[in-house]
Amino acid sequence: MRQYRLCDSDAHTIEPVHIWEKWLPAEFQDRAPKVVKDKEGGDAWQFDPAQPPMLIGLVTVAGIKFEDIKWTGSTYETIRASCFDGKARLEDMDFDGIDAQCLYPSQRTMFYFMGNEDKAFHLAGVQAYNNWILQEFCGNDPNRLIGLAQMPNLGVDAAIAELKRCKELGARGAIISTWPSGNDDLSEADDPFFAAAEKLGMPISIHINIQRKRTPKPNTEGVASIGAMAFAGMLAFPPIMCELIMSGLFDRFPALKIVAVEVDCGWIPGALEQLDNFYWRNRTRTKLDLTRLPSEYFHQNFLATFIRDRIGVKNRHDVGVRNMAWSTDYPHHGNDWPYSRKTVNEMFDGVAADERYWILSGNVVHLYGLPQDPDFESKLLGHTT
Repeated sequence: MRQYRLCDSDAHTIEPVHIWEKWLPAEFQDRAPKVVKDKEGGDAWQFDPAQPPMLIGLVTVAGIKFEDIKWTGSTYETIRASCFDGKARLEDMDFDGIDAQCLYPSQRTMFYFMGNEDKAFHLAGVQAYNNWILQEFCGNDPNRLIGLAQMPNLGVDAAIAELKRCKELGARGAIISTWPSGNDDLSEADDPFFAAAEKLGMPISIHINIQRKRTPKPNTEGVASIGAMAFAGMLAFPPIMCELIMSGLFDRFPALKIVAVEVDCGWIPGALEQLDNFYWRNRTRTKLDLTRLPSEYFHQNFLATFIRDRIGVKNRHDVGVRNMAWSTDYPHHGNDWPYSRKTVNEMFDGVAADERYWILSGNVVHLYGLPQDPDFESKLLGHTT
């Protein structure tokens, strides 16, 4: 039994050079991503030869000064091995004081496979990533490296099959990038997947956004990139949260847990107030018949992750202490490695020990069933849970 004091609810990896050769079936090797060089001699992943390669700079910047961050010039020899190697990740976690990390993939890589019209290739790529993260990367210590499985976009049945397969491989949760049915809008067609997730005890993560056929790609270059990154969670996730709640999903599946990843928390109290207000005024006209107020579903069914959010921590009682989880975004450019404890102490100055525990560790421990030392938790919480 461990003592989890600092759990990172959202960290990332970049694929090692060998991933596709080892984990992608032989018949798809001709279409596997390939490592190529960028204009400064750095490494990049080439997906479609007709498209620019995926640069790795901003997603592998752990330990680099802000002034030196750029997209180009980074190589697998110059970035930290912990970006792609589980043993090295544990060493960097120890140096930073992190007891556990919840691991998310490169969405650019996932979109390459999930955007391909060849369904067999699509599934093979997603499964190759899931096999690597669960069996190779997290296999170094699955009680500290928390593997979350990417779900394919091939319909509800395929998503359920992959959910069950990855549960057997040790995944503690799953990630959806589209609605399970593949439709643009959430509907009861998605219910069988959420029923399976509830039954399996698998929390479902949504990393900032849901991809839809009608959604244009945001401008993420130049000046527009700052706004796109700074406001991504608070702009993209509120409509998704509303869709989930107003659909009645949590009346049908009350034990289902949704992890809102990298969305921040400071905006949540105001959003919930307005959601309750407009639901109450319009519930009859719109024929919405929920058994509880929208805000109650948030507090029952959601966990929202943040990186730096002093406003969210300050307003934690309105957000919900049991609805927040701190993260590093390691090794992306939002991370503060190896100064995470400094960042945390600055945000949590004056926060009571029990509230600090829940937001920095306890909520993740309980959500994913990590083997916490019960005596440690009881003592920390004054023998209350």
